[in-house]
Amino acid sequence: MKISATLITLNEEENLPRALSSLSFCDEIIVVDSGSTDRTLDIAERGGARVIENPWTGFSGQKNFAAEQARNDWVLALDADEALTEELQTQIAALAAGSPGHAGYSFPRKARYLGRWIQHSGWYPDRKVRLYDRRRGRWVGDYVHESVVVNGPVGELSGDLLHYTCESFSEHIRTLDRYTTLAAQEHAARGLKVGWSQLILSPAWAFIRSYFLKLGFLDGFQGLLIARAASFYVFAKYAKARADSQAG
Repeated sequence: MKISATLITLNEEENLPRALSSLSFCDEIIVVDSGSTDRTLDIAERGGARVIENPWTGFSGQKNFAAEQARNDWVLALDADEALTEELQTQIAALAAGSPGHAGYSFPRKARYLGRWIQHSGWYPDRKVRLYDRRRGRWVGDYVHESVVVNGPVGELSGDLLHYTCESFSEHIRTLDRYTTLAAQEHAARGLKVGWSQLILSPAWAFIRSYFLKLGFLDGFQGLLIARAASFYVFAKYAKARADSQAG
């Protein structure tokens, strides 16, 4: 079982070295870049990756394109701001030494947010399928929240995938603005309507769910910010979708 690691990039010079280092055990590393203007391409090449430039086709499209360029059928897909723990590297390497019994494998993702590893708030364990047989799996999701859908059984590994998120709350707000725009576009593409109840009640429920039901209060001040951001995300998504439909 040989593994091709894939990453998609756009101006990721700060994150990419960490991600590449955690993938050194793979049989090849492919970086698909969509127009970086910083040192991303140079870092990728120096890190031993095969670099392919491809115009942006959306998250799923870009990741499927990366998988299609692989020399091996087993693909390990990471984002540039992620990295494998040593435990997860060992588990995947051991799996590769034998015969996989599943069509894909998931592992828990742990996020670092404003200097703290988040253990609750609905952010952990946040299992993701990132290791899969490309003959039986494919990325789906045209706008946001893309994921791998696998035709077959999915196994579970216990090692963590580390996700290095925002270093400041301002950065988080900028990210939310970008992703809520995409979410609103997805809402419109599906022909869904936004009612007053969604605008008023859904944001409140998002806060309650994150901070209380998902034990966000145990994540300290960061947990409070995450819950508030979750509430804002839901409100902004629905508000943008409703405003766009009325403007149209």
